[in-house]
Amino acid sequence: MPFRNFDELIEHQKSHPSMSRMAVAAAGDEHTIEAALHARKEGIAHPILVGDKALIDEALAHLGESMDPGDIIDVPDLAESARYAVGLVREGRADFLMKGKLDTSVLLKAVVDKEHGLGTGRVMSHFTAFEVPTYHKLLLPVDGGMVTYPTLEQKRDIIINTVEALRGMGYDCPKVGVLACVEKLNLKMPETVDGDALKQMNLRGEIPGCVVEGPISLDCALSREIADFKGFDSPCAGDCDVLVTPNIHAGNILGKACTLIGGGRMAGFIVGAKCPIVMVSRGSSPEEKYLSIVISAAAIKQ
Repeated sequence: MPFRNFDELIEHQKSHPSMSRMAVAAAGDEHTIEAALHARKEGIAHPILVGDKALIDEALAHLGESMDPGDIIDVPDLAESARYAVGLVREGRADFLMKGKLDTSVLLKAVVDKEHGLGTGRVMSHFTAFEVPTYHKLLLPVDGGMVTYPTLEQKRDIIINTVEALRGMGYDCPKVGVLACVEKLNLKMPETVDGDALKQMNLRGEIPGCVVEGPISLDCALSREIADFKGFDSPCAGDCDVLVTPNIHAGNILGKACTLIGGGRMAGFIVGAKCPIVMVSRGSSPEEKYLSIVISAAAIKQ
């Protein structure tokens, strides 16, 4: 059941009988708290704020909001707040994690800790969803935020991470396109070689729960009309949910084009750990943070 836009996803998540619990590390950022409280008001996520209580109280007062004292945990040190929030998930007291006002590296250090972290043995990757007015459903270019130059095996993990999250959201069989500038295997173009290899892995059942097409050009991935004109026949043509980009630069550029040129809205989180991790930029708007909370809560396996 692909979602056409974020409003559909929000309504879907609001219909759940219970809220997911979200641990926020270094929750002294007003925009983060505003987004977390919005999610609480909409019945989507119950926030637990871990951080400098003085800063949290100041932000709440400025917003004219309040919280149960038991949902505010005073841990002023940034690294310790990250470890504490990760511990809440490990102990089953929270269902997913959100980054507040701290460097990504600080939170990730706690997440990947071999003894006390949330690792699964698979590479972690960035899940990004875009609502673009010119496309008929949410579009997910990956990975534009975590893995710089993914190997074939890492691309496989990125697809598995993304598909598992989508299936948690209710997608039956996501359609995945492995992007290149052409639709044919060319041994001189490594992107096409990886695209073909990933398609064969999918056909052998090594990448389950989805349909993988590769290599596929961006125009064929997004337009059935163009694919038909080119004679490119694929169930993914003009209907891709996921676009696997060759490297972080292509993923990042495509994502920014979706918003800055395409007028789209964006949400994102980290997948591949034991829970979703909301990890948007500290400069992101409250809306982007809120949408990222919504999609992370939706991706939790019910």
